[in-house]
Amino acid sequence: MVMTPTWCRPLSLGIGNRQRRSMSSAAAPHGQHPPFVVAHRGASADRPEHTLAAYQLALEEGADGVECDVRLTLDGHLVCVHDRRVERTSTGTGLVSDMTLAELKQFDWGAWHTSCRPESNLGHTGLLTLDELLRLVLDWSRPVKVFIETKHPVRYGALVESKVLALLHRYGIASPASADLSRAVVMSFSAAAVWRIRRAAPMLPTVLLGETSRYLGGGAATTVGATAVGPSIATLREHPDLVDRAAAQGRAMYCWTVDHYEDVEFCRDIGVGWIATNHPGRTKAWLRNGVTGPGKG
Repeated sequence: MVMTPTWCRPLSLGIGNRQRRSMSSAAAPHGQHPPFVVAHRGASADRPEHTLAAYQLALEEGADGVECDVRLTLDGHLVCVHDRRVERTSTGTGLVSDMTLAELKQFDWGAWHTSCRPESNLGHTGLLTLDELLRLVLDWSRPVKVFIETKHPVRYGALVESKVLALLHRYGIASPASADLSRAVVMSFSAAAVWRIRRAAPMLPTVLLGETSRYLGGGAATTVGATAVGPSIATLREHPDLVDRAAAQGRAMYCWTVDHYEDVEFCRDIGVGWIATNHPGRTKAWLRNGVTGPGKG
């Protein structure tokens, strides 16, 4: 019997236990848990990504986990920003790594988003630090996992992972009693970054992200000790066998970015453990109730 890692149980991954089904039925097949939903950069379809407002909404909508990208500022703070440069998501210009936290906080990080109108009351849409995000999630009324992606290549190299681990230690969540009980998951497209985390904090779940089935289904995940692999939805649709290959190696499956009804249904049917989406509330509703007719997205 293929056993799936504890951090995504209950979940049936064996081919013999999976059943093709329609999401118009709210009930999952016997023994199979539907995918857990991770808010990709928060509820980023409805709020500016990586802002407190986006994560607050995601938590209110019932997300099982929240995902963030982290970068280091010039003065050594971990901030939740995806791009190397700030132009796309702020009113500033330049590299995140060239500016201090105080300088980055001077920019407006919400004005670019369609939800930000003069009459809107979205909550805080300023720059968010990883420290602030952890505080929000750990104080929430129910357990929620934080999926932290470290970006590479970057000028500060391994210092990023060191800073992440130091912060997790400060909150007492870097050495969980088991992977199942872990409140944090660290991810990267960099195998070296995943290895640094596994070596320093062996009980923390890790996800090796990638774009190709050869990379994710080969020996890289084994070499660095990743507890899960993370393909894009496009890669997984081309290579659905990745789910069984990962399970056979004792790994969970994390898929990004799953926004459309048909893709949510596909992930549920093949036994994906965690799906990252920009629409956590809508995705939770689809998994719970199904959708028929218009409005599938």
